[in-house]
Amino acid sequence: MKVYEKDIDFVTQLILPWEKLNNRTILISGATGMIGSFLIHVLMKRPESIRIIALGRNKETAKKRFREYWGIDNFQFISHDINQPLQNIGISDYVIHAASNTHPISYASDPIGTITTNVIGTYHLLNYAVQCSVHRFLFMSSVEIYGENRGDIEYFNEKYCGYIDCNTMRAGYPESKRAGEALCQAYRKANELDIVIARAARTYGPTMLYEDTKAISQFIKNGLEKKDIVLKSEGNQLYSYNYVADSVSGLLTILLKGNDGEAYNISDCNSNYTLKQLASLIANLTGVNIKYEIPSVLEQSGYSKATKALMDSTKLEKLGWKAHWNMENGIKHTLEYLNS
Repeated sequence: MKVYEKDIDFVTQLILPWEKLNNRTILISGATGMIGSFLIHVLMKRPESIRIIALGRNKETAKKRFREYWGIDNFQFISHDINQPLQNIGISDYVIHAASNTHPISYASDPIGTITTNVIGTYHLLNYAVQCSVHRFLFMSSVEIYGENRGDIEYFNEKYCGYIDCNTMRAGYPESKRAGEALCQAYRKANELDIVIARAARTYGPTMLYEDTKAISQFIKNGLEKKDIVLKSEGNQLYSYNYVADSVSGLLTILLKGNDGEAYNISDCNSNYTLKQLASLIANLTGVNIKYEIPSVLEQSGYSKATKALMDSTKLEKLGWKAHWNMENGIKHTLEYLNS
């Protein structure tokens, strides 16, 4: 717990224009998710007077995540499916849309919900933002919008557009994130909303959900349970990763310093790993072995087809952001917290 709280404290002490949030209300969808919950812990520790409206579907999960805030005046949890219009929510000054299916099994088992949350849910939140005349709307997007590297670039910058086979079920996640971004731009034009977009690398950390089926989450769970880490491919896929605290500090930098209408990558070049390297790191830290296994049809249908997806965070770094945790430190913090 001490490690996790130190990580939260580090983000709360970053030099940012926090005064913009003083006496403001922030609505956060996906509040009980990996990024949403860490973000709320950071905001609740700040000395400014910040009121949080946390949206999520599971009240019991929220009680566990936010038990120290439950019942206090500046925190309110509302159980709500954002595929439905927002009613009787109250007025907010900022909206952060971080709700989404974010792991392979959910893409495969709930393909419709994956798309509707990223499109219809975004539509409902944007309508709410218009009604409130919010100061800023932040859409949490993903590295997956870049698709497969066409072989013409090493790192994805914010203007890159790779290949996605849209005629597959797996395309529901990246294509709906692309549609969500386009919807944000439409609302900027039609309603003069101030909107920024955060494209996060694959994120991991102590706030990962138990049911998360991303490879890194499965590796961590197996390591903690002293089970063999299972690689369901040769492990040559090369991706950018972020420790959750770095993803949240990037998100806050975009919220408070980003330019209206712009998208920003959140990634760390010191956390570019192949799946095989990642499995080896976690296996060494937890004292387990690695084995290879053929994935099930359901699992395979949810996997990303991208074999190389590295992000360029230069644009965000020009706003003053930089990553603090490399992969080894981030994994160690995650293991220490979850093991306790």
